[in-house]
Amino acid sequence: MVVAEAWCEGPVLRFRCADPGRRLAGVRLHSSVFRADLRFRDGAWVLRRERPPVQRLEYRLELLHPDGRRQVVEQPELRFPGYQEPDWLSLPTAPGVWRRLDGMRVWSPRVGADRVLVAHDGPEYDRRGGLGRFTAASIGSGRVSPYHLVLLETADRDRRYSADPGYARALALEALPRIRARLGGRPVIGAGVSLGALAMLHAQRRHPQAFAGVFLQSGSYFQARHDHQESGFRHFRRIVRFTSRMRHETAGPAIPATLTCGAAEENLANNRDMADALRIQGYAVAFAENPDAHTWTGWRDALHPHLTDLLQRVWRD
Repeated sequence: MVVAEAWCEGPVLRFRCADPGRRLAGVRLHSSVFRADLRFRDGAWVLRRERPPVQRLEYRLELLHPDGRRQVVEQPELRFPGYQEPDWLSLPTAPGVWRRLDGMRVWSPRVGADRVLVAHDGPEYDRRGGLGRFTAASIGSGRVSPYHLVLLETADRDRRYSADPGYARALALEALPRIRARLGGRPVIGAGVSLGALAMLHAQRRHPQAFAGVFLQSGSYFQARHDHQESGFRHFRRIVRFTSRMRHETAGPAIPATLTCGAAEENLANNRDMADALRIQGYAVAFAENPDAHTWTGWRDALHPHLTDLLQRVWRD
């Protein structure tokens, strides 16, 4: 049985995995921010690390046995002083119903609504990012006007969400018209995380009439100067070309856009660059760096106030 512990001492993180008989050949820590090997000292594997700019840390330990076996042991999330879960997790929710619509999962409030939010990676955004709970709580508390939530998904995510013109066309010219015909005639607000954020911005850029606003979390706006570590991704060059075009445009089909990114993410510079580029092109940009990493919980924690504010800005009437 592995006995492990982690704690914070001011600006320093400490990790300890007890191994009094030194039965392990090594211990490696994998976290949402960094990876590191622990060192054996006084009957335990230990690590001292400067605290990253986050309020919580997800991590697991990889145990290397002498016979070459590797064992991954999940660890409880490490929360730092000052971290608070979103208040909407405890707010009362508006009554609504889940249903299937043209193969998409949709939540609709029982009160009338003609506004629509569509989300890439929708089922996971709901299950791990709490988007459905956020929607019902935000409507129930009166923070935002009632709207329908549509959870989008695709079978070939890497290809379809990587600045693919075919996907952008199918979304804007086929899926969204069907959604509006069934749920409401207004242009929709689109949301996405990581590649899903990139794909939503790409679709808005190619088909601006379809969107009233975009909510983009930790977008994968790859640039050659920042993202050599991603160069093995099969659609890397296509994304780099799109990002480069976006950064060099001086005007565009501007709409309200909110971008969030974790302060400890390796693609923070790309999100800062994209926010700056969109501002130059006339987008009404709000950009927030949240104290987390590239995680679903981090994206969940940034929904309020940032998505709330975007919904209020776009749906003022």
